[in-house]
Amino acid sequence: MRLGLCGWRRCVASIVLALGMPIAAAASAADESIVAAQDAFRAGDKVKLATQLAASRGHELEAYVEYWSLQLRLDDMPAAEVSGFLQRQRGTLVADRLRGDWLKQLGKSGRWEEFDREYPALVYGDQETTCYALQSRLARRDQAALAEARELWLDPSLPPSCEPVLEALVAAGRVKDEEVWQRLRALLETKRLSAAKATAAFLPPNRQPDAATLERIIDAPAAYLHKLKPNFAATRSGRELAMAALARLARQDSEAAARAFEPLKGKFSGAERGYIYAQLGWQGALRHQPEALAWYKAAGDTPLSDAQAAWKVRAALRAQDWRMVRDAIEDLPPQLSTQPDWIYWRGRALAALGRRDDAQLLYRSIAGQPNFYSNLASEELGLPITVPPRAVGPTREEIDAVSNTPAIRRALALFRVDLRPDAVREWSWALRGQNDRYFLASAEVAKRHQIFDRAISSADRTRDEHDYDLRYLAPFRDRIEPRARELALDESWVYGLMRQESRFVMDAKSSAGARGLMQVMPATAKWLARKLGLKDFSVSQMSDMDTNVALGTQYLKLVLDGLDNHPVLASAAYNAGPNRARRWRDSRPLEGAIYVETIPLNETRDYVKKVMSNTVYYATLFEGKPQSIKARLGVIRPNGAADAVAGEDVP
Repeated sequence: MRLGLCGWRRCVASIVLALGMPIAAAASAADESIVAAQDAFRAGDKVKLATQLAASRGHELEAYVEYWSLQLRLDDMPAAEVSGFLQRQRGTLVADRLRGDWLKQLGKSGRWEEFDREYPALVYGDQETTCYALQSRLARRDQAALAEARELWLDPSLPPSCEPVLEALVAAGRVKDEEVWQRLRALLETKRLSAAKATAAFLPPNRQPDAATLERIIDAPAAYLHKLKPNFAATRSGRELAMAALARLARQDSEAAARAFEPLKGKFSGAERGYIYAQLGWQGALRHQPEALAWYKAAGDTPLSDAQAAWKVRAALRAQDWRMVRDAIEDLPPQLSTQPDWIYWRGRALAALGRRDDAQLLYRSIAGQPNFYSNLASEELGLPITVPPRAVGPTREEIDAVSNTPAIRRALALFRVDLRPDAVREWSWALRGQNDRYFLASAEVAKRHQIFDRAISSADRTRDEHDYDLRYLAPFRDRIEPRARELALDESWVYGLMRQESRFVMDAKSSAGARGLMQVMPATAKWLARKLGLKDFSVSQMSDMDTNVALGTQYLKLVLDGLDNHPVLASAAYNAGPNRARRWRDSRPLEGAIYVETIPLNETRDYVKKVMSNTVYYATLFEGKPQSIKARLGVIRPNGAADAVAGEDVP
């Protein structure tokens, strides 16, 4: 989630007052030059930016102003000027960022000798720079680069810098026609028309589908299938394009895809039928359709993608077919089967099949960590959830050392002038390679500056020495606890949700427009304001903490009351909407953990796991006693249960 910050003058004032510092010491005229420089950079105003660069000399953030100035001139900048900046700012984040920008410019221009000199020093690269590095190695006829490039072939979301790498693979004969069709199907499934056209060009000319055909498959797969010629299956191209259309249709409506496939399936080979059944099984599992398991079984030993393999397990969980759960997990690729979620569910399957001792070994391998499946594994071992002993607090010397770290100083200055994304990057840069004592001291520094998200992030990194009062900060309790009590809400759950929603950034704003501590959507806020009788309410008020909490807790109460008073359902509803939370239930009672694991939306599934795990730690800290996550997850009542909110639905 992309976070914003409140207007910088207002936030500076609140932080400074809280710390007892004079406002002038924090918000100087030099700070205003940084804000003006950022405005000029965003506007592409080189002249104004040059003026602000002169005004920022000696400021903690002078290097940022110079970096912005260089970015605006990167297309025609002399290499010596870039090198000078990188030398002066050696070891800083801003140097690494410019290096990454410069490498992309060098890659676009094919200046490989300069690229190769600079690339080894890059700390934070991305897929674009990785592919430029592969291009450079290929230009030097480094054959090992082709082997590495093979790993990219089936990735449907590559940047343009990777296209020459794929072309080199094909030219070197490292890609078979079968693999070209595999990539083309993946691109069509995910509606990447431009990349699909480029991939189709790798096929022999007499087998290449035209652009209009590819577009029809993406936009109207049902119509494409309806107009298939009787002899479509006579050619590989005809079958492949029909398979792509069936996969696209399955993403829209798996039942419609199954109906369309039924009269055609005899025209495909066994492997091709397996591919289509795997698609149907995956999409059916995402929709919790009972046919999903039969479709998966019909796919036989067809190789499954990671997503398809994971949803095969989830479909078996939903059906509570523990033998199939076990078999499906044992068939997972190693990168999946060693993850805590599948270790836990394999343990549950083995226990259900009478192999309790084997299950206990699996639980022990993941127990004792602060995450959802570790919590569940601990309880399976009879170990209630507690917090570890609190580490000795950071000394004054440790706090001073963190406060004087250049990257931390820059981060604090960036927070001060409302450049939160840059500030977060600097904070993370400072924490690279540090130890527990540094993490605890940096968490304390952030807490003292009321930068609560960085306090939590720093404390979360400790490996041996822990402070869960910092990991699970609970700011503003004097204002939130009375509100939770008034609405009969579990305060631990409210904090568990807020920690996940905003990490207590008061003016947090998501890409979807949700705002504030409790990330309330504007439309929901307006609806709630009318319901609560708030006169003259405006969306701008959502940044006010008390208003945001009042609206967020009221919404939480409404969805909780409308969903069986169940925190799992209400948590899912808070993230994805009440109608989806209802729709994801089963036709019979369902264990809460299975409901969570089979939430179709990746974001919501991860969200609910984290909210519920957060909740048990807040409860442990607030109540001073061990907690049970299984008790909180409970059982989800079946579809059809009464769950209206006073005769109306909430948005």
